[in-house]
Amino acid sequence: MWRIWLLFDPRRALVALFVFLFVLALLIHFILLSTNKFNWLDGPVKAVATQNSAMPAATPPAR
Repeated sequence: MWRIWLLFDPRRALVALFVFLFVLALLIHFILLSTNKFNWLDGPVKAVATQNSAMPAATPPAR
């Protein structure tokens, strides 16, 4: 294992690892924020039920 650190500079490798993990965490959080179930800022959005009726709308009686 110690021979790997002879190939790579430990400071650069650890900084690159931390930057990669930070970007990955941001990506995962933004993906979760874009879903309806896991959006903790807006909460779940209720779907608006639309009525699809084949009958025409009722008209008021003629006077």
